[in-house]
Amino acid sequence: MAKEKFLLVSLKEEESKHLAQVISSDTARKILDTLAEKEHTESDLAKELSIPLSTVHYNLQALLKAKLVEAEEFHYSAKGKEVLHYKLANKYIIIAPKSTFGIKEKLKSILPVLALAIAGTWIFTLLQNTGMRVESVRFAADKMAVPTQEAGIAMTQTAQEAGTSLMQTAGSQVAFFPVPPAIWFLVGTVFTLVMLLLIEFIRYKRGK
Repeated sequence: MAKEKFLLVSLKEEESKHLAQVISSDTARKILDTLAEKEHTESDLAKELSIPLSTVHYNLQALLKAKLVEAEEFHYSAKGKEVLHYKLANKYIIIAPKSTFGIKEKLKSILPVLALAIAGTWIFTLLQNTGMRVESVRFAADKMAVPTQEAGIAMTQTAQEAGTSLMQTAGSQVAFFPVPPAIWFLVGTVFTLVMLLLIEFIRYKRGK
């Protein structure tokens, strides 16, 4: 899964207070500047910045909580201890009203449903087309199955009749189903999702 390139923070949430405290720390800002160059371990940061290891650890934990740094890679020390490698998260910080979170969370929950609906429609259409092709082949085979003594022109005429009958059958099916059921399913799903978003937008406007 792709990582989000932004960090959405509400002014009314506790997260914004913690973020402000972290950014206001001189030590935390020095660590961020150092990590902007390359990845570092806690001991590397302590040596390069000439500050106690405990101070580095405390600030790194605060930066991790604020999602400003990441620690995805590690190596094992000579004593078998896991040593984390810290790097910048490279995210844009967006400060928004609390009401924005409602819309954002709704979008996060609705988009996967829309993706599943599209995938389901594609699978349904594929299965439907496969079934129609199988029936068409069977129908054509039945029409073209003639006695062995009837060869030559008779076989050609039978094949032509089978093809004509097949076209007529397909035409009647198309006339009966001008729009595939899968398309109606997708349209209904999209319409429902649009209505949900519209309702959330109206609630958002009323709450302002």
